[in-house]
Amino acid sequence: MGIDANRALVEEFWATLYRRDWDAIAGFFTEESHYTDVPAPEEGAFGPAEIVARLRLGIEPLEAYIEHRRALVVTEDMAVTEHGEEWHWHTGERVVLPFVSVMEIQDGRIRRWWDYWDMQTLMNAAPEWWVVHIMAGYK
Repeated sequence: MGIDANRALVEEFWATLYRRDWDAIAGFFTEESHYTDVPAPEEGAFGPAEIVARLRLGIEPLEAYIEHRRALVVTEDMAVTEHGEEWHWHTGERVVLPFVSVMEIQDGRIRRWWDYWDMQTLMNAAPEWWVVHIMAGYK
């Protein structure tokens, strides 16, 4: 796949994620795909089912989930997105969490996705009930 196809793939992935279309999100990954939140202590999620479960754990409870794109750089096998995610909880808390997302792309699928963000920014804003929820995990 070329740069234009990879850009289209990543653009569609982000649109699908921000719609929270969980079934469609799984289709962007192979069984060997790996996703990790770099600041989190665990090694991340492997394969579509785990990746979706991990995403749902943190994002599904949000009242609103909005992307603020800053930059998208795409090559023959990689995409780097700088963006902010605006998170709104139903209990009134809000945060814009800055991210840099690095994705390796292989044969039209995302093979590796690493998210770089600041844990303290999130924990300073998140309500206690949500922290308890995510600490229970997705497995």
